[in-house]
Formats: sequence, structure tokens, C-alpha cells
Amino acid sequence: MLKKLFGKKDKVSEEVLVAPLNGKVLDLEEVPDPVFSQKMMGEGLAIEPADGNVVAPIAGEIVQLFPTKHAIGIKTEGGLEVLIHIGLETVSMEGDGFEGHVEVGDKVKPGDSLITFDMDKVKEKAKSTITPVIITNSDEVENMERLNSGEATKGETELLKVTVK
Repeated sequence: MLKKLFGKKDKVSEEVLVAPLNGKVLDLEEVPDPVFSQKMMGEGLAIEPADGNVVAPIAGEIVQLFPTKHAIGIKTEGGLEVLIHIGLETVSMEGDGFEGHVEVGDKVKPGDSLITFDMDKVKEKAKSTITPVIITNSDEVENMERLNSGEATKGETELLKVTVK
């Protein structure tokens, strides 16, 4: 309330996400699953992984790690919420082929190892290896700029610049 009284703007946070996987960057519209392609869970992009190593795309706290280890959520200090969902329809694998390297409450920085998974098992048992990277609180995003497309290197290639209100 005092901030507004003295004409100062609310704090705006700008965050840059790096690639959580090695692989080909895709638009969400290319994901063969309407929950992601129609952005029901939020804005973002997807990666067709070249290997089974997932790293943190941004500094923050692990706020969700599914028991099946197929998906993980990170929240940044600036309030951005990022979900990495490994493959499509991988929840039915019940964790087979997935290994988590962090726990809820852990602090991570870009490039920290989060999850490893068996690419061959995912190819065999799931609909796809395509991995959506979603901003789940897109309604709080003021601006999102795509920085790269094509091939990405995990922990290095900058993918998105996001401004949180």
C-alpha cells in the first residue's frame, strides 16, 4: 500500500530459463498432447531430448517432485513456477526408468542434476519422449520472449526470458 502511495511500481522480476535437456527445441503447439499443445497448463516450450539427463533450467526451490519422478516443479525467488514433464503419458510407467536426484525443499541452480531417465524405456512404454517445459503461473507473466530454437545444450542454451508481474 505504501509503495503505491509514493508512486513506486510493484517489483517486477525478469528470469531466464536455460535448456533442462540436450535436444531439439519445439513450440508447444507441436506437442502431440492437447493438454500441452493447447496451453491448458500454461505457456512454454518443449524439447525432444537427445539423452535422459534433466537439469535445472533456473535457480529456485523444488516445490514438486511427482512420486513417479516423471515431472518436477521449481519456483524461483521472483515467483516464477516452472514444470518439467518428461515425455507424454509417462505417469503410467509408475516411475520405472526414472531416478530423482533432488527432493522437495531443495534449492537448485541452473545446470544442477534433477532427474535421469531411461530413454529406451520411455520410447517403448510412453506415447513420446517430448518433454514440455511449462510456466504454470503464466497468468502472472507480463512478457515471455523465446531466445532460441533448434538444438539446445542443457544448462547452457538460454531458451526463454520471462518477466513476472
